[in-house]
Amino acid sequence: MAVITKQIKISSKSENDIIDITEQVANAISESGISNGTITVFVSGSTGAITTIEYEPGLVNDFPEMLSRIAPDDINYEHEQRWHDGNGRSHVKSSLVGPSLTVPFKDGQLLLGTWQQIVFLELDTRARTRNLVLQIIGE
Repeated sequence: MAVITKQIKISSKSENDIIDITEQVANAISESGISNGTITVFVSGSTGAITTIEYEPGLVNDFPEMLSRIAPDDINYEHEQRWHDGNGRSHVKSSLVGPSLTVPFKDGQLLLGTWQQIVFLELDTRARTRNLVLQIIGE
């Protein structure tokens, strides 16, 4: 069994930017030479998240709106009281969605559903350059 670790960098615009990274993840599998296994995608940072959605305009709008109902902009966050950096809600949202996702692949192809894409969610209040760690395990 082989383990290969790769990194990709992405640049986000700011809070609620959703970036489809499916092709980059698929390319990493192809380049690895591993045919069957799993790939874990992990964002280094506490205000970004990784998940899957159907990457279409409706859901790209709906998803951040749903998160803002759970962690609204206009309430008190202890993180903000301590650090005064304006992103307490960003940390809460990112913790809810999570920093990683593991997807199986077979014959070098991600086993995603027809309308399912892997996305990075920028939840910080400013533009960021993000480092995504991809760990491919298989044979």
